[in-house]
Amino acid sequence: MAQDDEPDSKSESEKSTDRAELRTDLAEDRTIQATERTFAGWLRTAFAAIGVGVAFHVVFGEFQPPWLAQAIASLFIVLGISVAFTAERRASGTFKRLSSHEVDRPNIPNLRWLSWSIIAGAIALIAGIWMLDGGTSG
Repeated sequence: MAQDDEPDSKSESEKSTDRAELRTDLAEDRTIQATERTFAGWLRTAFAAIGVGVAFHVVFGEFQPPWLAQAIASLFIVLGISVAFTAERRASGTFKRLSSHEVDRPNIPNLRWLSWSIIAGAIALIAGIWMLDGGTSG
C-alpha cells in the first residue's frame, strides 16, 4: 500500500529546526524542575537554621545573661527567615521568566504562601523566645 504512505513534506533543515526547538523546550522544562528542587533545598536550609536557633535556646537556656542565648537563637531564626524569603523571591522570578512545555509548573502563589507561612512561624517563635522566657525575668 504505497499510496497510504504520506510523503515526508518537511525538508531536512526544517526537521533539524524542529528537533532543536524540542531540545530547547525540554531544557526549559528541566530548568523548571531544577528550580523546584532548589527551592525545596532552600526551605530545608531555612528550617535547619530555625532548628539551630531553637536548639541553641534550649541547650543554653540557663546561660547567663539570659538575653545572650535569646539573641543568638533569634539570630539563627532570622537567618532562616531571610533564607525562606530569598528562596521565594528567586524561585518566583525564575518561574516568571520560564514557560513550561511538558511539565506542570508550580503556582507562584503557592510558593509565596509556603514561604510566608515559614516566615510567620519563625517570627512567632522569636516572639515566644523573648516573651516566654520560662519565668526567669520575674
